[in-house]
Amino acid sequence: MGQKSFKRSDAELVVYEDGKGLPVVFQHGLGGDEAQVAQNVPAAAIHRLTLECRGHGASALGNARPFSIRMFAEDVLAAATAYGFDRFIVGGISMGAAIALHLAHHHAHRIAGLVLVRPAWTFEVSPDNLAPIRAVASLILSHPIAEAKRRFIASETGQRIASEAPDNFSSLLGYFDRPDAVAFASVLADIAADGQDVPQAAAAVLAVPTLIIGNHHDAIHPLSCAQTLANVIPGASLAEVTAKAVDKNRHFAEVQDAIAHFLASQTFRSFVPS
Repeated sequence: MGQKSFKRSDAELVVYEDGKGLPVVFQHGLGGDEAQVAQNVPAAAIHRLTLECRGHGASALGNARPFSIRMFAEDVLAAATAYGFDRFIVGGISMGAAIALHLAHHHAHRIAGLVLVRPAWTFEVSPDNLAPIRAVASLILSHPIAEAKRRFIASETGQRIASEAPDNFSSLLGYFDRPDAVAFASVLADIAADGQDVPQAAAAVLAVPTLIIGNHHDAIHPLSCAQTLANVIPGASLAEVTAKAVDKNRHFAEVQDAIAHFLASQTFRSFVPS
């Protein structure tokens, strides 16, 4: 695995490049990093590039504001171009899925395939399922961290998610525990209030092989999001996997297996370097 520095205006970002085979650009979720991608993506027979988005992993926040899915997508495209990924399969988890769909619409000539893992957005801005993230950001920005966390845990939203989706609840609490929690709260607030900038009519004419992966027991990434996208994007395949809240190891194994099966399709044989 090669870790490299990549500069965009004043932001020092980090790129990971690894493997040989199909060119795949794959992005993490909100608050995630390259390690999250490695848990979900099979390593065999692919040449993978992952950019840690601004404020994520080892990448700096930079000074540009507000943060947006478009900003992160343009960073990813610039990194892909710099590292020779001219046409590639693009995918991602949650926020990474939003970045991938944004690129598939706005830069269709660069995209050979699309993988959306646990998508959290469909076609609206600031979706209701991301309200808990916006609530976390608001609390962090308006209270001392310990008090903000206490208030969230005691809130109706916190109690509901702790009961319905314990894996989501753990991730949400993790935002309070970050050493850069206050600075990162602006990323949470901006991204959770954003959209993919892909109208339903545009998704309905995407002409690219697409795999969408979703699961039950997930309040932030409801299966209905995956189902909606699968119903709109022509020819999209929907794979339902075990939820992390039920069995994490099985979840990651099933996600990797679904992606490996999709990438092994005859569709992508022409993209394997000779």
